[in-house]
Amino acid sequence: MLRARTLIARLCACLALAGSQAGLADLYVAGGVTSESTAALRIELDTMVGLERLHPQLDLRLASGLLLLSSREKDANAAWLLTPALRYTFAGQRSPFIEAGIGGALFLNTRHESRELSTAFQFQDRIAAGLPLGGGELALSLTHYSNGGIKRPNDGFEVLALGYRWAL
Repeated sequence: MLRARTLIARLCACLALAGSQAGLADLYVAGGVTSESTAALRIELDTMVGLERLHPQLDLRLASGLLLLSSREKDANAAWLLTPALRYTFAGQRSPFIEAGIGGALFLNTRHESRELSTAFQFQDRIAAGLPLGGGELALSLTHYSNGGIKRPNDGFEVLALGYRWAL
């Protein structure tokens, strides 16, 4: 429980910094469901780095935040996320986009519902598609969490989520 409070306190500190004039991050919030049919909430701060030198429509999205997982079995879980992703924007800045990336997650518990994760560290493979909406962006994402065979059993799981990104 103390580890969960520490993660939440750090996220709040990051949110406060991002909201300041010195902050350069955007807020991304997504709600979804796991492959175990439980609710998932993802809260991240992220920033975009232009990769115009490589391609005019390519960006690097760097994000960090929390994944909160509910549970029917009273063993809810949470993870700290580090999520880099390459983004390709179709035909200009305010157009639909696709993203893909491999990041990492550090879970509080090595078990979620019927899944034995074996290790607190999990790789995070993510694909997403989205489009501008209002002053932000709407995105549908599919994320797979797995320890990549570091230790057995390797019962990974997926999260399908719909999220919105606000510029702070």
